[in-house]
Amino acid sequence: MFGLFKPKKQTIVSPVDGDIVALESVRDEVFSAKLAGDGVAIIPRSNTFVAPVSGVITKIFSTNHAFSIRTKNDLEVLVHIGLDTVALNGEGFKRLAKEGDSVSVGKPIIVADIEFIKSQGKEIVTPIVVNHEKEMIISTYNTRIVREGEALMEITF
Repeated sequence: MFGLFKPKKQTIVSPVDGDIVALESVRDEVFSAKLAGDGVAIIPRSNTFVAPVSGVITKIFSTNHAFSIRTKNDLEVLVHIGLDTVALNGEGFKRLAKEGDSVSVGKPIIVADIEFIKSQGKEIVTPIVVNHEKEMIISTYNTRIVREGEALMEITF
């Protein structure tokens, strides 16, 4: 009972190896203006995108370019692979999981052919954004390069 009003924390790990960039620098206003949520972006250095949190996959877009996971704390985490990649109609993406799956951190969700995506003139920068119905504070770790599974952000709500 004494911990009832204690702030809850959720660590979000990197879904892919890559270079961290500020969400504000992403060349898509939906992400840079934080209209889809707050977070960071990664320029991927590998092709497999894994679950950054444990929870239930609430959405995998039909084109496999993005997915979201809801945690037990009702935190929604969206991983959006590249910009304007929906226009590829799923080409270059392979789904490894499905909506409704319960997943643990590190479970592979999507394999993306990063070189193919770049060859189609699409940016590969990958926003990782979070949403929660209550107010939250996002703390990012002070690093530029991140490996899949390393702590990326901590959310306090």
